[in-house]
Amino acid sequence: MTVETTPAPSRGAQLHVAATAFLALFSIVGLALYGLPFFYDFMVRDFGWTRAQVTSGNAFSKLVVGPVFGFIAGWIVDRFGPRRLMLAGIVMAGLALVGLSVARTLPVFYFFYLFNALGYVCGGPLPNQVLLSRWFSRARGKAMGFAYLGIGAGGAAAPVLAYWLTQHFGWPAALRTMGLLMIVLALPMAFFVRESPGGDAENRATSPGQLGPLGPVLRSPAFYLLAVGSMCSIGAVGGTYQNLKLFLSLDVQYSQVEITRLLSLVLGVSLAGRLIMGWLADRFPKKRVMLLIYLAVASGIPLLFLAPSQGALYAFAVIFGIGLGGDYMIIPLMAAELFGVRMLGRVMGIVLTADGVAEAAVPMLVASIRDSTHSYAGGFAVLIALAAAGAGAVALLPQSKGHDATRHVYTAQ
Repeated sequence: MTVETTPAPSRGAQLHVAATAFLALFSIVGLALYGLPFFYDFMVRDFGWTRAQVTSGNAFSKLVVGPVFGFIAGWIVDRFGPRRLMLAGIVMAGLALVGLSVARTLPVFYFFYLFNALGYVCGGPLPNQVLLSRWFSRARGKAMGFAYLGIGAGGAAAPVLAYWLTQHFGWPAALRTMGLLMIVLALPMAFFVRESPGGDAENRATSPGQLGPLGPVLRSPAFYLLAVGSMCSIGAVGGTYQNLKLFLSLDVQYSQVEITRLLSLVLGVSLAGRLIMGWLADRFPKKRVMLLIYLAVASGIPLLFLAPSQGALYAFAVIFGIGLGGDYMIIPLMAAELFGVRMLGRVMGIVLTADGVAEAAVPMLVASIRDSTHSYAGGFAVLIALAAAGAGAVALLPQSKGHDATRHVYTAQ
């Protein structure tokens, strides 16, 4: 079989791709996913909703959108390229925050959260992971680490920006402003990005039959270990962060200033975590790096039992932040190494759908436990068990030889 090669892309084109992914993740994940929990306690106080209800918007929307659209989005990315899906996702995610700012009833709240979830699926990690994997090969970990700095930067900026806007204009206006800012930041770069080093023509020339069979992947035990491991860890991360401000504000009764400082530290440390883990992933077996990340998540959560000790909370912020930084980034790197880039969109479409279910259900479960027991202790115990189970699944993954099934197609440095 003849394998076609593609000339190495220019450094300028690679920088454009990395910057596009950075801004998309900054907006859709950093500002939206990590910014929305900042407003949960305001909704509880102003509308009389429970903790379970304010976290259920994320849960119900992802449980509906993920299973229905996750694999379809992955197929679209593999077949037509990530650009058009990203454009739609950026607009939907931004307008979702605008809609949530005017939601005063739960049905309206859920309606706009559905658009938020659609934006996440279409414009978030999935298309950006495929875009980066197409443009980078040997430096893929470094490129993924840089792009995923956008999540940490957006997440670190979100509470500071939300706090400042809330103090000056009220929290609904703050939410609207952040939604419009997402579109302004991310849409222009995504509009002009090229799908792959071979250009858009390469994607139009690709037929479904050339995408490669998915059956062998679905019959591989490694696929299910990766899916279960990532589900457990992402569920633990989402369950912790989605409830963190509720816990600090309504239970520990920290001030908004103190909470903003702590949340920004978590996301700020995640910046270093992404850089460190991306660097390690280019130099050491990705399985070991993934295990290190998952152990950081599992070891950080128990420190929440020691709240309101500031020392314990700041130690949590550092340890958990490092794990948070590497968690989302390492999954596509591990998947690309195990299964290759050709089918990465479909593989990650399934894995991210599973992760989305966990990320949706676990925060609501933890909040429900808190509502029924009047304590977060039981919920934190669930989170620790999930994180440990994720590390166990990763430990059982095969040790990859570092083979990349598409190394001869995309030869970017």
